[in-house]
Amino acid sequence: MRSATALKTLAAGGAAAALALLSACGSPPTDKDAEGSGNTYGASDARFRACMVTDAGGVDDKSFNESGWNGVKAAVDANPEISGSYRQSNSTADYEPNLRASADDPDCGLVIGVGGLMADAVTTVAEENQDRRFAIVDSHVDLPNVYSMEFNAAQSSYLAGYLAAGTTKTGKVATWGGMQIPAVTIFMDGFAAGVAKYNEVHNTGTTVLGWDTQAQKGSFTGNFDDTSAGRSLTENFLAQGADVIHPVAGPVGLGGASAIKDAGNASMIWVDSDGYQAVPEYKQIILSSSMKDIASAIRVAIDNAFDDGAKDGRYVGTLSNEGVELAPFHEFDSSVPDTLRQELTQLRADIIAGTVAVSSPAAPKP
Repeated sequence: MRSATALKTLAAGGAAAALALLSACGSPPTDKDAEGSGNTYGASDARFRACMVTDAGGVDDKSFNESGWNGVKAAVDANPEISGSYRQSNSTADYEPNLRASADDPDCGLVIGVGGLMADAVTTVAEENQDRRFAIVDSHVDLPNVYSMEFNAAQSSYLAGYLAAGTTKTGKVATWGGMQIPAVTIFMDGFAAGVAKYNEVHNTGTTVLGWDTQAQKGSFTGNFDDTSAGRSLTENFLAQGADVIHPVAGPVGLGGASAIKDAGNASMIWVDSDGYQAVPEYKQIILSSSMKDIASAIRVAIDNAFDDGAKDGRYVGTLSNEGVELAPFHEFDSSVPDTLRQELTQLRADIIAGTVAVSSPAAPKP
């Protein structure tokens, strides 16, 4: 399987830098044959169409749905023979009908389900349509016609937790999720483990609020669309003294961002994409982001299907193949000590080498 072209964070001379998250994907295509209108993108006479089904939250959720659509657009921009479309899911009840409608469309060469919650629906519809190609993000579906894309986000969030513990002034940090599913708790596990690693190295006692790794219990809004619930949870953690907060909730994280911005004494670590770019209205509070390069993974899946590659391929994004990464510090760059940067760089290398193990019950299985 070809590896995705993804982000890379480098530390040199004490300065952190990273490549942008396929930033061109958010702009109109430059190819004169590519067109974008509503839920379609690309030339109407393209011979291959990638048909994406979103999770709740919308294609402009500043998180995994938007990253997925960016991947579709990147594939279209690179190949005029490919076009893209998406069907919006407003609730879990829409998964199967949207997947089935895409599978029934003879123009769809690949049906992509975005989000681990869609695994059962993808399994059902893929079994019904064994002659069609499917793909899923954030889950592994063991069927001969499903291409699975997973991400070991515990690794990038481990770095995020270490960063949070190294920059907190109160000795309290927090993480919370949208729904308690593996694609969410994997970030929370990594974050808590990274804080624990910092405490071990520096003999400190930074506390993680919102998640108990041992018990696998914590704070969740129960959905990916209630920003008011995200704000309420964040306000609760701010009131308890947390000054670095890591929401793992897609667009619900925007509620947390608004609370942190209003408080004026805390920062946030975003997920999935580089929050500094994805939610620029909150860039002044984005310390960093625990990213997974969904866009590149989806582009590879589309290219694989277009080239008539393996139907049941599997991609697992890690620090090693740059499928997950810690984002730059942007406006916090001068606030992160050089020693902490150096430790993060070494820690990243150690995780890749296997000398530091990052585990999570939600991590992709071998």
